[in-house]
Amino acid sequence: MREVKVGLFQSVDGVVESPHLWQFDRFDEELGAGMNSMMEQTDTVLLGRHSYQEWAGHWPKAGQDDPFAAFINPVEKFVASRTLGGELEWQNSTLIQDPLEDFVRDLRQSDGGDVSVCGSISVVRQLLFAGLLDSLQLMVHPVIAGAGKHLFEASDPVTRLVLQDSRRTSKGNMVLSYGRHSE
Repeated sequence: MREVKVGLFQSVDGVVESPHLWQFDRFDEELGAGMNSMMEQTDTVLLGRHSYQEWAGHWPKAGQDDPFAAFINPVEKFVASRTLGGELEWQNSTLIQDPLEDFVRDLRQSDGGDVSVCGSISVVRQLLFAGLLDSLQLMVHPVIAGAGKHLFEASDPVTRLVLQDSRRTSKGNMVLSYGRHSE
């Protein structure tokens, strides 16, 4: 069975949106190595509409000497959206036609490497609360962002998680990996 994973940069106060605005000089070699490992194990990416539109406008124009551009442009991408229609222009991008949860259940049963959710906070939330996310990795930066979108909301259900791994990087980031607790 394929695993569905996500890695999100997060501030100490829980902001996961636009990490380039608060990450500053805290991205270190260990985080880079973790991203390289994710890219090596992933052959399918899930995106929501907002992330797809933002990234499709940026990454195809980035030079292929950028390691993330070299990964994200050719990789198979599936986009969850209720408002996009027709053919998607970014190479290897397909609009998901089925309900997201059904699509991901089927995708997990297919052959291939890991499936990574990139950005797409609403997709992460939906898959986590549906029990379809195998690993939620939070890379907590030692910064208070102050403003921005949080992963969790006050109305979320109580959801038990189990710590899969934790480590501190040389620049003080905490990398915390969680899985869903089997109740």
